[in-house]
Amino acid sequence: MTNTTVQSRANTGLTLEEARFRARVEARAELADGVVELTLVPTGEGPVPPWRPGAHIDLAWDDGLVRQYSLCGDPEDRTRYTVAVLLEPEGRGGSRRIHETLQAGSEVEVRGPRNHFHLEPAERHVFVAGGIGITPILAMIGELDRAGKPWTLVYGGRRRESMAYADRLAALGPHVRLWPQDERGLIDLADALGEPTTGTAVYACGPEPLLRALEEHCAAHWPTGSLHVERFAPQDIDTSGDTPFEIELADGRVLTVPADRSALVVLAEAGIDILSSCEEGTCGTCEVEIVAGEADHRDTVLTPEEREENCSMMVCVSRAACARLKLDL
Repeated sequence: MTNTTVQSRANTGLTLEEARFRARVEARAELADGVVELTLVPTGEGPVPPWRPGAHIDLAWDDGLVRQYSLCGDPEDRTRYTVAVLLEPEGRGGSRRIHETLQAGSEVEVRGPRNHFHLEPAERHVFVAGGIGITPILAMIGELDRAGKPWTLVYGGRRRESMAYADRLAALGPHVRLWPQDERGLIDLADALGEPTTGTAVYACGPEPLLRALEEHCAAHWPTGSLHVERFAPQDIDTSGDTPFEIELADGRVLTVPADRSALVVLAEAGIDILSSCEEGTCGTCEVEIVAGEADHRDTVLTPEEREENCSMMVCVSRAACARLKLDL
């Protein structure tokens, strides 16, 4: 059978194959302790693909390494992309590759953008950022500020010196509160979020302990659906109880996914190459629509409401909560 490459659900109007280009590092800046900012421009002609606040891109190297980084520049500037990257010595190697090898003049492949962290309309927006989690929120703040919409930000970090864009944000005035942990301790979430109100959207990005604490606080005190989060790390998954399940395709074929393999791998072996990137449920590239059946969602992309709708799944990590899933493939 001839291999078929399947794009995941488009959320920018572009497929990944259309939004793929070589980029040159136009500028590199040291923003804070362990954080570098890269300005990327296409090596060829034409503008960069359009994006909206909350979007991220893939940076891909010739040896197959691919990592995702939030765009933090100006969406109206179609000449360049901007990302900021924290060096994580104990990470999987992507940040180390960037810090050690990408200098002004270096080239890298860019894929995307994709966006599963859309800025939704609301009467008021409250932002909570931890560390490098400030990156997707920067563009959101810029858009709301230009539109004259009300917003506030609490931005935490281990130390003031490690907080990228801190001076730029502090200059915005009382909208922003910086919360260095060595000066103020952990963020007081009740104080940061204020009084729970209908019509207020809470957006957060940062380390897992902060996001979990926010989820618990909002579940207890805020209206359902108020909190929107983006995670950089996969959730811990207990696979000890995994069992086989079936996938039914549009052509009638039925594939069996063993307990120790992913749907993504089984589909690829059947000649259906789903576009994928992180393969750990954090980027949203391999999202596939569900026609029938219930998924066991294990990604960190879909919101609780989207999981409840059960319209799509990330086939790199999610499995079936039933005997058979019918997918739009």
